[in-house]
Amino acid sequence: MIRFQRIGRKGDPAFRMVVTEKTAGPKAGTFVDLVGTYNPKTKAVTLDAERIREWMAKGAQVSPSLHNLLINQGVLEGKKVNVLPKKSPIKKEEAAAAA
Repeated sequence: MIRFQRIGRKGDPAFRMVVTEKTAGPKAGTFVDLVGTYNPKTKAVTLDAERIREWMAKGAQVSPSLHNLLINQGVLEGKKVNVLPKKSPIKKEEAAAAA
């Protein structure tokens, strides 16, 4: 799987784009390949598009957040993925109990 791995100190996030096993946690520190970096504060992105495409051709899946970033950078084609959870509607029983 190709996903973000958070680095940087508290309150100052920066991310690596790493190829890792899907079962391994993102904070494990072990990864197969480093394919880029992303700093959300400065919007600085460095990535190796050729290696990302190569890993995807081998069957690596891309996390939804990284998928959207790669579409913005022009590495991938297609539609963005909604990464925010759906809001659940308020049930009538809960609304009546609150009133």
